[in-house]
Amino acid sequence: MSFKDDLDDLETAEDFLRFFNVRYEQRVVNVNRLHILQRFHDYLAADTGLESLDDEGMTARYHAHLERAYQDFVVSNAIAEKTFKVHQEEARKMADRFVPLDALLNPSS
Repeated sequence: MSFKDDLDDLETAEDFLRFFNVRYEQRVVNVNRLHILQRFHDYLAADTGLESLDDEGMTARYHAHLERAYQDFVVSNAIAEKTFKVHQEEARKMADRFVPLDALLNPSS
């Protein structure tokens, strides 16, 4: 079987994490599974050199991207990371509603 064939058999975030030997805490995955997989996909999409690699090189690169995607959500959360469009839109709305502290303390300025 080739690397691509092995990937076809992976379905869950845990499948990917186990396949690429990324150590993980189940509680992090339970809360962020879709976000981790989306970020992993984003990192892969941005990696322009993947197609030139052999299976071993691809495995190493995929591992690195999945490890990075997982760690993003160990140290942060989905809202802060703005993984999905809904989070990006919410962050934009929040920025539009931002009122500087000076404006509250000095309303006449």
